[in-house]
Amino acid sequence: MADVVPRPLDALPKAHLHLHFTGSMRHGTLLELAARDGIRLPDALVSDWPPRLAADDEKGWFRFQRLYDVARSVLRTPEDVRRLVREAAEDDVRDGGRWLEIQVDPSGYGARFGGMTAFTDLVLDAVADASRTTGLGMAVVVAANRTRHPLDARALARLAAQYAGRGVVGFGLSNDERRGTTSDFARAFEIARRADLALVPHGGELLGPDSVTQVLDHLGADRIGHGVRSADDPRVLDRVVAAGVALEVCPTSNVSLGVFGDLTSVPLPTLLAAGATVALGADDPLLFGSRLAGQYATMRAAHGLDDATLAELARMSFRAARMPEHLRAACLADVDAWLDSPVEHWTP
Repeated sequence: MADVVPRPLDALPKAHLHLHFTGSMRHGTLLELAARDGIRLPDALVSDWPPRLAADDEKGWFRFQRLYDVARSVLRTPEDVRRLVREAAEDDVRDGGRWLEIQVDPSGYGARFGGMTAFTDLVLDAVADASRTTGLGMAVVVAANRTRHPLDARALARLAAQYAGRGVVGFGLSNDERRGTTSDFARAFEIARRADLALVPHGGELLGPDSVTQVLDHLGADRIGHGVRSADDPRVLDRVVAAGVALEVCPTSNVSLGVFGDLTSVPLPTLLAAGATVALGADDPLLFGSRLAGQYATMRAAHGLDDATLAELARMSFRAARMPEHLRAACLADVDAWLDSPVEHWTP
């Protein structure tokens, strides 16, 4: 009897809405740049890569953050930044990406690159160049760090607002969601809201559904970075669905950080059954070892998703994106074409 061969996932058009700047770096690029400048990398980023991670306590998160900071330190020149952005775009195109919103905290790079404004200019120029070179639609989300003072977040929100309509499409809040008080960042998100930026804070990953409620109540989230723990409370999940708030679900990183024990435990079927809008993302491929198409592949394997469900996940990623309408329409049509394409049959 012949079996149907699933359609190739790297040919499925998709948008990537949860990718961090340094975390998008290729492992080979990290090694090359570190060798160039004599930077000694920990074994977890060399021989033991991808690193074994856990963030269920502060010690685990500190180790994760230390590895991230080491990786960021290899970016020394404007060409390093351009290379990172270009390679991230190339990798997404290879995975079927049509649109990418890359997330960056300029305050983490400003000291080395002439200040936050100069660094933002550099990133936006690199994004424009990479988009022209690869054909990938691209934009930037400026993200504040919740482990820093809320006044820093306001400064970043004002910076993001200055670039609204000029390549910056959103404002986020990242890092360990167990740190800081969510309501303290409300003023920053109000600044971003007035600039018509997408409000995309992290929440509902390391903490439970109450973290989702917090970013909805205090930050007015349009999308939630992760948000996967909303599945823990049907009332919270119903609220997310009713509000039309998209969840940027990153399965591989959830498992790597210990949020779930394995990929079959990532509650994607629960989210979809409730009617949630889900956009799968890779988060930090440099640390988790899996890129965009890998998220679709792991969820297909873990939950037995059929091609129609995978196509709908791709459609949802485009619907949740801050992208030009003509491009969105074209991408949605291409998803339909992927699903309508003939399937292959294999006879054992």
